Amino acid sequence: MIPLQNAHIGRPYRIAAVHHSAEMPDCERQLNELGFMPGEQIVLLRRTMPGADPLVVRIGSSTFALRAAEAACIDIITESDDE
Repeated sequence: MIPLQNAHIGRPYRIAAVHHSAEMPDCERQLNELGFMPGEQIVLLRRTMPGADPLVVRIGSSTFALRAAEAACIDIITESDDE
């Protein structure tokens, strides 16, 4: 598993886990309500500059901009690791 912020742009991943952090205690609940659930496919579309915050990601047909603190709550695996 790797954190979402370490993903390669354009490569498909699966969400392995969504968790909260000390910085964002409601992060898990908020992300789950938006559809960030274990098993869902996710693709990093781009990092904005400067600082690479926010990250632009796609789940299904929905596109989201996530702050780095939110992205840190999402662990992903590569599609090949999922098999």
